[in-house]
Amino acid sequence: MLDKIALALTIIGGINWGLIGIFQFDLVAWIFGGQGSIFSRIIYTLVALGAIWSISLLFKNDSSRELR
Repeated sequence: MLDKIALALTIIGGINWGLIGIFQFDLVAWIFGGQGSIFSRIIYTLVALGAIWSISLLFKNDSSRELR
């Protein structure tokens, strides 16, 4: 379950960075009242923690992918 939450947070972060890169529009800041608001900072921190957790998924052995 934690893997799926981390993946969802990483996807949110990726979409937000894509919007910033393409349109110069920060969706998180727009929703929560600017980059400096406490709610935006919480979301940014959760996305960062999700991305850090997702690093472990690169090294996770998934038995469903193994050939039998």
